[in-house]
Amino acid sequence: MKLSLKFSTLATLIAMAGISVDAQEYRLPGQHTQQHGELIASQGSYSVELENTTQYLESLFNEEEEPEFDIYEEGWNSGFVNCYAGVDVPQTAVIDVRRYAMPHPGYITSPYGYRRRFRRMHKGIDIKANTGDTIRAAFDGKVRLTKYERRGYGYYVVLRHTNDLETVYGHLSKFLVEPDQYVRAGDPIGLAGNTGRSFGSHLHFETRYMGYAINPAAIFDFANQTTHTDYYTFDKDTYQEARNFDPAANEAYAQQYRATHHIEYGSGRRSPGSSSGGSATYTVRSGDSLSRIASRNHTTVRALCRLNGISANAVLRPGQKLRIR
Repeated sequence: MKLSLKFSTLATLIAMAGISVDAQEYRLPGQHTQQHGELIASQGSYSVELENTTQYLESLFNEEEEPEFDIYEEGWNSGFVNCYAGVDVPQTAVIDVRRYAMPHPGYITSPYGYRRRFRRMHKGIDIKANTGDTIRAAFDGKVRLTKYERRGYGYYVVLRHTNDLETVYGHLSKFLVEPDQYVRAGDPIGLAGNTGRSFGSHLHFETRYMGYAINPAAIFDFANQTTHTDYYTFDKDTYQEARNFDPAANEAYAQQYRATHHIEYGSGRRSPGSSSGGSATYTVRSGDSLSRIASRNHTTVRALCRLNGISANAVLRPGQKLRIR
């Protein structure tokens, strides 16, 4: 009631004074206008330049990974293993190989290099595998090709990886993936076989950088089922050379593999009742983690913890034995 009376009195006074009020022409009193101007002036003058704004926005994403689709453009629709013909390849490149899985736990049956018998270059290595054994992705990436060559790779898969490598898996008996499918290191991609130009069941495995067929033994230590280093440095002058390759170590591993898998030497046959799972224990090495051991042995951290009665955060000691199956 009091509020209504005040507004009524104000309206009466305005009418008596003959003042016409128009909302669209309303202006602040002069004194208030001056105070308002002084307040704005006291805040100083600020301007935002387009260049500074752009730099700020870019700084927000300077550690964001390059969009995945960018690495799957060069030669992606090519039907060839080497889709980088004519591309300018740098002299050197550092490649992250920390997140890996061995494509198959078999030993080397034929190394990388020139073959006098066939008068041609063997651009990968052959790994002992029986028809039907699971072949796994060496690194994270996407399937570029699944194809068949009667006089070459037979059924083969080409993966392009997030670390800029490509890997080739030849002489397969079956595909377990499709083109453009994304896979993680250790995911099954096919079954081993004896297709194409092959004289016995095995896996032909290649590692390539922009078309250059790197010696897989420069990246992987097959006798110890690991990588030599966390970062491999590609160099046009040395990419064909192995790193710490020891035939004696490979033969020792081959004997262990044959005994574990109950394979008769030279037969390529597995004894009845045996499995392709590999050794049931693993000896921890310096720098190992549960995730790396799990990936290397095609199992999971949860399974390792359950088998060994440990937690996922357990501290591993070099020389420690872990059950993996």
